[in-house]
Amino acid sequence: FWLKASLEVWVKAFPGTGRPATMGKVHGSLARAGKVKNQTPKVAKAEKKKVLTGRAKKRFTFNRRFVSIVKGGPKRGPNSNMK
Repeated sequence: FWLKASLEVWVKAFPGTGRPATMGKVHGSLARAGKVKNQTPKVAKAEKKKVLTGRAKKRFTFNRRFVSIVKGGPKRGPNSNMK
């Protein structure tokens, strides 16, 4: 009885194929682990400007928000690239 019930559930998982659903094999085998990372080309990190901290960061954000804003145009977000 239980065998017939489980077969009915499996056939419903893939209708029309007659193939049972694979149980528990969701993320692939460990033989393929790290495949994408290993085939991605290595790119050297670019040099970046030193990040401001403390008083200098507060000064920078104040100037960006309140001093050098353009009057008259529509309000733009901080990440906007529109001219």
